[in-house]
Amino acid sequence: MTKPLVVALPGNEAMATKLAEASDLGALDVHHFPDGETHLRFQSDLRGRRVIFVCTLDRPDAKYLPLAFAAATARELGAGRVGLVAPYLCYMRQDKRFIDGEAVSAAIFAGEISRHFDWLVTVDPHLHRLHTLSAIYKIPAQAIHAAPLISEWIKREVDKPVVIGPDRESAQWAAKVAEGAGAPFAILEKTRHGDRDVSVALPHAARFAGYTPVLVDDIISTGRTMAETVTHLRASGLDAPVCIGVHAVFASGALEGLKKAGAGRIVTTNTIAHSTNAIDIASPLAEAMRTMT
Repeated sequence: MTKPLVVALPGNEAMATKLAEASDLGALDVHHFPDGETHLRFQSDLRGRRVIFVCTLDRPDAKYLPLAFAAATARELGAGRVGLVAPYLCYMRQDKRFIDGEAVSAAIFAGEISRHFDWLVTVDPHLHRLHTLSAIYKIPAQAIHAAPLISEWIKREVDKPVVIGPDRESAQWAAKVAEGAGAPFAILEKTRHGDRDVSVALPHAARFAGYTPVLVDDIISTGRTMAETVTHLRASGLDAPVCIGVHAVFASGALEGLKKAGAGRIVTTNTIAHSTNAIDIASPLAEAMRTMT
């Protein structure tokens, strides 16, 4: 059987190259006209090929149209199954209508992806009230988990760690990371006052004196929760925390805010290319990709 053809959207070349070790790497030229419209052209023959697009979907509004154009064009050019590896999957937050008139963007975006692709692979999607991707995606969708790799990194890199989860919703996830790392864990008590206003507390913080706090979360976006936690832990006399996030979204000023708060090392996986990437997620992504093709 012909190998799948892995095609990177702009900015995803490094991950696509890793994922294409057992496949062929396709070529796609993407050009933007002065008015912002997109022109794209495949330089690979797609006839009869299984095509896998690699496109992480942070800052998605500018990325989605080129991705949709590429998927539709691949089918027009004779591709067989068309899949998507999106290491970071966007539009998961708004999964219900909280206020009359709001768009339920999670379901709308899932419908768009389901229309253009035959399958989806992603990493630790930000599920809230939805328990699985199948609640809104109408195609086979597999979510792999970064926790085992994070545990391995903590075990290898951190002396006497205590894993700290950001809220009670993260308790099960933090427990898995801690168990894999052979470390104790604790959960923050968090109060959110607005999108950028969060207060946190770690009950009985003094009992972790002598440990290295390791803050783990699926997404580092504004970084406010982590920064507030870092400040709280340092004020409690604990060592500078290691901050670990699966997805390095990093809104403007977030990284600087964490450093200013007194964070130690700041580490993320490479679902989104960033200077903090230290944990490579490519191997489990490639394995999930192979099961889909």
